Amino acid sequence: MERYIAAVAVIRAVLVGRLVIMTATIAASIRLVDDPARPALALALVTVVTIAQLLLINRYPSILRRRLSALTLEVAMTFAVLAISPAGLAYFCYVVGSAMFAGALLGTGGLPLCLAQAGLGLVMVTQLLRATAPAARSILAPFLVAIPVADIVAGLGAAALTAGLTRYIELSIETATMAQRSAAASERARLARELHDSLAKTLRGVSFAAVALPSSLRRQPGLAEQLAATVSTGAETAVREARELLSALRRDVPDQPFADTVRRVCATWTTTSSVPVELELTAVEPTLAARYELTQILHEALRNVARHARATQVEIGLARVADRVRLTVRDDGAGFTPPGDLSQLSGRGSFGVIGMSERARAIGGHLTFESRQGGGTTVVATAPASVLAMPRGTAA
Repeated sequence: MERYIAAVAVIRAVLVGRLVIMTATIAASIRLVDDPARPALALALVTVVTIAQLLLINRYPSILRRRLSALTLEVAMTFAVLAISPAGLAYFCYVVGSAMFAGALLGTGGLPLCLAQAGLGLVMVTQLLRATAPAARSILAPFLVAIPVADIVAGLGAAALTAGLTRYIELSIETATMAQRSAAASERARLARELHDSLAKTLRGVSFAAVALPSSLRRQPGLAEQLAATVSTGAETAVREARELLSALRRDVPDQPFADTVRRVCATWTTTSSVPVELELTAVEPTLAARYELTQILHEALRNVARHARATQVEIGLARVADRVRLTVRDDGAGFTPPGDLSQLSGRGSFGVIGMSERARAIGGHLTFESRQGGGTTVVATAPASVLAMPRGTAA
């Protein structure tokens, strides 16, 4: 399949290139021939056939799978051009293109056709040299003999080009496949981490309480009642965490621009909080793993604004700085005086900021946190940018 795709691409280039070279060569030399109508007629025929070939290949590329038919047309056209313009520039230009056509279509298997065309060319060159004055024969002979040899070189060159392009396509497919596998593995690892950090711990606690419940029913009815309440509460927590995890998985759509994800998360939050959001988004793309974590950081930052900030305006920025993606969340709320070490926030029950910082570190990024009493709060998260996504301008 890869070789077929490469052959189609090379043959298209050969057909266009041959027509262009023939047109330029005949136009430059038409005044030097005794009968200019012959090369002009040959060029007109080649133009019509080439356009028809290109249209067919563009519409039905699979037609080149019928190699015998394609080569038969090329051979028939070679003799047609030869009959119209015997031993002329039109013939020699066309036959070089035919050799490249055969090389692209058959690889080195097209060498016999190239040799046959070169042999026929040598016959033509020999006739030309015999009709040339002896004084000029020694000067023209090397140049004329080189023309049939060019058929072989052109055929082998087209075969090598097609083989190289085939290998390039194969490597591209292998790279894309490896990237997909890596992305899938990364997604599985991330999902496993999310399940372990939330749902699995909750279910483990429910399991311990459920195991102790039967014996407690017989010996300590009061404790059994507490354990039953723990199981019920744990089950409700597990359901809530499962829903939150599913919602988190739906927030980011990897096959859409990341700026669209940011815009969608902000729109949803504005609907529920009634706080307007001003967006300044640049069309940049983080890595696949970073997309999810940045989306979660954005969601958590907005949730903190809704819970604690009493803000009237939120500004969201998305930009590329060198090889990093920078996400900024700034509000004009009450703010507070943050401790020197963010880990001290756990003592206040502020686990959201710590979770955002841990998410940023997990993807090789960094999170900074600035706030002051009455001066609002600014959260800046940086993460690796995708090497395949370059800046394309402003998204909003």
